[in-house]
Amino acid sequence: MFSLTVNSPKPLSLSTPFLPSHPHPLPTITHKPNLTPRPISALIIPPSGQRNQQYSTAAPQQQQLYQPFRPPPSPLPPKFRNLDINSKLEVLANRLGLWYEYAPLIPSLTNEGFTPSTLEEITGITGVEQNRLVVAAQVRDTLVELSLDEETLSFFESGGAELLYEIRLLSVKQRADAARFMVRNGFDMKQAQDLARAMKDFPRRRIDYGWDKFTGDSPGDCLAFWFFRLAQEHAAAAAEESRVEAMEKALEVVETESARNVLVEVLEGKGVDKDSVIDEQVKVPLVRMKLGEVAESTKVVVLPVCKAEKREFEVEAAPWECDGVGDFGIVEAEKDWRRWVVLPGWQPIAGLERGGVAVSFKSGKLLPWKEKRKYKEEPVLVVADRGRKEVVVDDGFYLVLSGGNGSGDEALMVERGLTLKEMGVEKSLGMVLLVVRPPRWEDEEQLIDED
Repeated sequence: MFSLTVNSPKPLSLSTPFLPSHPHPLPTITHKPNLTPRPISALIIPPSGQRNQQYSTAAPQQQQLYQPFRPPPSPLPPKFRNLDINSKLEVLANRLGLWYEYAPLIPSLTNEGFTPSTLEEITGITGVEQNRLVVAAQVRDTLVELSLDEETLSFFESGGAELLYEIRLLSVKQRADAARFMVRNGFDMKQAQDLARAMKDFPRRRIDYGWDKFTGDSPGDCLAFWFFRLAQEHAAAAAEESRVEAMEKALEVVETESARNVLVEVLEGKGVDKDSVIDEQVKVPLVRMKLGEVAESTKVVVLPVCKAEKREFEVEAAPWECDGVGDFGIVEAEKDWRRWVVLPGWQPIAGLERGGVAVSFKSGKLLPWKEKRKYKEEPVLVVADRGRKEVVVDDGFYLVLSGGNGSGDEALMVERGLTLKEMGVEKSLGMVLLVVRPPRWEDEEQLIDED
């Protein structure tokens, strides 16, 4: 008898922690990770190879916390920040508040699409006044940040925007000094404008007579020097009454004793005359023109130009005199000439009436002093007075042939008076009053004394 025994297969058993031993069918397998609570912090995620180490062992100083964006503070005062457009327009139309508080509403409304003309129609504030208020408020903010004294700031509480607007181009320190000076002297808008121009212009006038006696850090001295220069121009024009008036204004505002002494001496006739001014200034006759300096000058000098390579022939043949004729001051010369130059009425040449000439040199290599190579390569204009040919001033400079003896084929050059005397030279082609370098586009501080 055949018997068959069949062994039924046992269900599959996996001894793992995830699949416990149990009969088929298997239940659904679910993985439950160990969820340990962790503190939540915003971190900059490091590269994957360092991620585990960053989360587990990073030191507190290595954690770079994310910095949320913070918008810049609003220029509007707190009481105006939540106003709608109509409310802002109402504040401007009725001048509700202090002027420097509602002034920032103007650019705020401009950003909303309002034009200056539209704002003028709605609020009655002209476009010019809108600009003045906005700029003056910004100037006042710089004074507040500088911790200007309360007495000066209080002066600008209820007005004075037109004064602050005029000093907008000054540095922060100059603004503070100018603000104190204006408040102390009760300046109006025109006086504030003159003060700002004088302070801005003062560093450019180093070659002018008496400049070293005035202090650039003093607003009063800067303004006094402004009037002093104006008086010299009136003197050159033979306007004695205007000259005295300008000198008296200078004495009213001057602050330092050294500057006051110069003004008193000149006003009383004890100052130096035109020739001695020129003699003193030729010791340092080198200046660089500033871009736009001619356009800004109240007085200019027109001179014939000669080429240095033409030697003495052009210098002697150039016109000796030219004058402004008629209501428009049309310049007429005594003879025709091809080349002319217009220079600002700087002090050394402001009183030059006859015999002035400008000689163009291709480089400054023939100038009798040491300077940097880059300056030696620049072209220069040498302004000379042909009416003063005698070599009499040791520290002066004279235009001569390069040989110094007035003969030969040499080109022109500039030489010191003492050197010429040692060579036995008694006459020159003219006394040098000024050496001018061309303006440089990349240099904003262009009118400087570089000798």
